[in-house]
Amino acid sequence: MNTIRINQLKITYAGEVVVDIAFEIRHSLALVGASGSGKSLSLKALLGLLDPTLDVLIEKECDFEWERGKSIALVPQNPFTALSPLTRIKDQMFLPLSRSIELFNLLGLDESLLERFPPELSGGQLQRVVVAIALGSNPKLLLLDEPTTALDPTSKETMIALLRTLQEKIGFKMLFVTHDMGVASALCEDICVLREGRVIEQGLIDMVTHEPKEPYTQSLIEAEFKTRGFRN
Repeated sequence: MNTIRINQLKITYAGEVVVDIAFEIRHSLALVGASGSGKSLSLKALLGLLDPTLDVLIEKECDFEWERGKSIALVPQNPFTALSPLTRIKDQMFLPLSRSIELFNLLGLDESLLERFPPELSGGQLQRVVVAIALGSNPKLLLLDEPTTALDPTSKETMIALLRTLQEKIGFKMLFVTHDMGVASALCEDICVLREGRVIEQGLIDMVTHEPKEPYTQSLIEAEFKTRGFRN
């Protein structure tokens, strides 16, 4: 699959442009920024989920039909609110049982969990369930909305490793929306830094995190890595 190009993603509200960005997804791209930078609006725009009071213009290039729930799928931020607590897992997969079992095996989940209700699973198990649901349509592009935020450190590391493995096995591309430079660096190859709805820096994530050109990018890095000894 070729590079996905978002040549322009423009969001306007009451005549004011609130987001105007462009980026490419070669393999895995992190869309990073502080709260209010426009990353969540951009994600919702790509999914066609923005309020109709917002005007959205998207000019894109891809070699597949862009369709939410089929060629593109979402892994939400909080698995605890993404699933109905009163419905068995198998009935929230919306897939043939054999396909659900196949996906559970792929994600290291025991198929017996399909018979359980969400409150009976751990946070890490629930997050893998929502990944399985997203992969059920064999998407070309997986959109991830800070999917490790609700996880403990061990589960977070497990999820990052799992997503990388799944991408290599299945071949989908990833757009990862986050404020966490640490997770972005562990998961993605490229990065696009947003501030106030504009791209201020982008490139290979290793280069940007080690030699940021913008003070804003530097501040994001320091906020996440200062206590981890990332920067010398």
